[in-house]
Amino acid sequence: MFQLKGRLKEVKETRQVSEKFSVREFVLTDESSQYPQHIQLQATQDRCALLDGFQIGSEITVNFNIRGREWTSPQGEVKYFNSLDAWRIEAADAVPAPVAADIPPALPGDEEEDDLPF
Repeated sequence: MFQLKGRLKEVKETRQVSEKFSVREFVLTDESSQYPQHIQLQATQDRCALLDGFQIGSEITVNFNIRGREWTSPQGEVKYFNSLDAWRIEAADAVPAPVAADIPPALPGDEEEDDLPF
């Protein structure tokens, strides 16, 4: 899992690649260094809709996986391709909701025994 924060530069329309596969590409500008980087990512299947709530120019945080694949041309030449597959997109200033595993369970009697001075 990887995470990238940046400004949404471009969002393309969802493409129906096959009967069972759809993809939506978008570009994120990472301005964290001296030279801004324009990084193309993609959302697939039901995740294509994750981009619907964001406007061009929005600051977003994208969680993604790197996928790689090998392809052999009809001439026998082997090429490799990489894709950055987004699986979560949220506003950069959003505070993620706590996950149940992050919250320790209450011990019996905790609510009654409070020794704090306020």
